[in-house]
Amino acid sequence: MKLALIGDPVEHSWSPRLHRRFLDEADLDGSYVTLRVPRANAVTVIRRMHLDGYAGCNVTYPLKEEALRACDSLTSEAEQSQAVNTIFFGRDVVGTNTDGIGARTAIEAMIDEPIALKRVGVLGYGATARAVLAELHDNDAYAFVWGRDPERVRAACARFEAEPWPKENVPEIVVSTLPPGVRIPPDLLADLHAPDLVMDVNYGDRATLMRQVDREVVAGDAMLEAQARASFDFWLAHVEGISTG
Repeated sequence: MKLALIGDPVEHSWSPRLHRRFLDEADLDGSYVTLRVPRANAVTVIRRMHLDGYAGCNVTYPLKEEALRACDSLTSEAEQSQAVNTIFFGRDVVGTNTDGIGARTAIEAMIDEPIALKRVGVLGYGATARAVLAELHDNDAYAFVWGRDPERVRAACARFEAEPWPKENVPEIVVSTLPPGVRIPPDLLADLHAPDLVMDVNYGDRATLMRQVDREVVAGDAMLEAQARASFDFWLAHVEGISTG
């Protein structure tokens, strides 16, 4: 089972160790490699991977939106978020997105209850943020969006029936999808002291939000593992479907 991660950068990724473990646990022969693919090259590389016999690939920044154009079909998760982080190569190229379920699974494990009816703030409106917002919407959470571009905030709110970041009554859970090292404005920093839980989707050395906020911030390790597991299960289901079809 030939698997890979594409994006730029990829050298920091923990995905290879996770998926190699999943392969061992499933008693499958396989490989998982990282391929640095700069912006604007995703479609060409994905089509080449299909020809080269890959079973699947993960897609990370900055290629999640580009990857849509390389897929013959999309799951509802990819359609809703308009972003792909997981691809299966069969007769057709099938794209899905597991970022949302990864975030929800990690949060629910930490709070030990469903996310339904919780007030959840999402920082950002890019590919990962949209996947999280779609999952929140599908699981009956109340979502709020913060971002620097008011027009993009309005578009995200309209798409996912969310609300702009509130001036009072800060959400009880916050998920930051902001890039590593981005400077947080003082008013938002003050708001981030109020939530019961703040999670940065970045992990390892790239989880930099805690350096700016004088409080505990959960890094995205658990989210990464949950979305990786969902990706692996997606590949297995399709491989098994082909073998029994």
